[in-house]
Amino acid sequence: MSVPEVHLILSIGLIEKDRNGDALWVWCYPSVTAELREILLRKCPLHQERPPPHSFLYGQHNRVWFYIAANQVEEVPVLDKITHFCVVLTAKDFNPEKYAALSRILSRIYMKQGSPVPMMESYLSVLTKGACSNEENGTFLCRDYDQRRAFLSSSVKEVVSQFGMETIILYTALMLKKRIVVFHPKLEALQEFTRALPAFVWHRQDWSIVHPYVHLIQVETITLQNCTVCLSCSGYVAGFTDPDVSNRLDLYDVYVNLAERNITVSQNAKEALALGKLHKDIGQMIVQLAEDPETSDNQIIKDINGKTREILSTLSSFAESSKEGEKPSINVELLRQKKFAPVTEQFLFQLAAAEQMLQT
Repeated sequence: MSVPEVHLILSIGLIEKDRNGDALWVWCYPSVTAELREILLRKCPLHQERPPPHSFLYGQHNRVWFYIAANQVEEVPVLDKITHFCVVLTAKDFNPEKYAALSRILSRIYMKQGSPVPMMESYLSVLTKGACSNEENGTFLCRDYDQRRAFLSSSVKEVVSQFGMETIILYTALMLKKRIVVFHPKLEALQEFTRALPAFVWHRQDWSIVHPYVHLIQVETITLQNCTVCLSCSGYVAGFTDPDVSNRLDLYDVYVNLAERNITVSQNAKEALALGKLHKDIGQMIVQLAEDPETSDNQIIKDINGKTREILSTLSSFAESSKEGEKPSINVELLRQKKFAPVTEQFLFQLAAAEQMLQT
């Protein structure tokens, strides 16, 4: 087990709901900031009048991923003063399946022992060894949860089945690192949909653009907007359960109403996201692949990535020589001399900027 993989996990925390109905942050190791603690309390489902017996959610804030597993307490003598609790994990990596499995083990430990100390021991074992185990709860191994598998765990086919040819809008927005906001009243639907979108730009393998669960409050929206400060991470995919986000035109270039299966391009982004023959051809390819029952999600991702590589190769052909290991730098005049259709030329210019391939 490599040291970097082991040290991806950052902290463990505990939120409890007492019999008065109050949800309180009761314990953490080693620590989280006051701002993050407030956000984690807001995200946990224990504020609901009737929290679900068991649930798991995840998201990120300021490049820290959080994973929250909620549990109902029934006839557990060591926890007789509470009705529910949440195990909260923070980490550097996106891997919901890994942290859901670890959360289940930690939750069972707390349910039996009623003390955070045995949980901390298992947490430290994972932190230092990449594993924890006992006879009752089985064995957890970090190496069983490959990062690539986490990237491939959602379905691009499902995305295409919902939006058909409009999927090309999402592909184009992702390629150009635009801001995509997704609304659905159910968090589970948001999580599944938003985590699928980065697979359409597999050449980047960047799931840090995904913010599956954002509240429409200032501290969270400002943090989201700060993602656009630098060019290398200027776009995002953000999920909201609040329908009022549709009125926040400052937050998105593309608005996806997942509940109604509708995609809207903001007025300010219409020119940048204009579609031409190139986009139509790619859209038709994506739809045809998704409609074929014999074609797997992995194969769809591979074929889309192949097309993306073709486009990037075309861009690179307009580059001047670059040093070894550096990205090619596009000669704008060479690109203009090719006399592509205006929409295609504009797309290539913007893509070159998104890929940091434009001469400065």
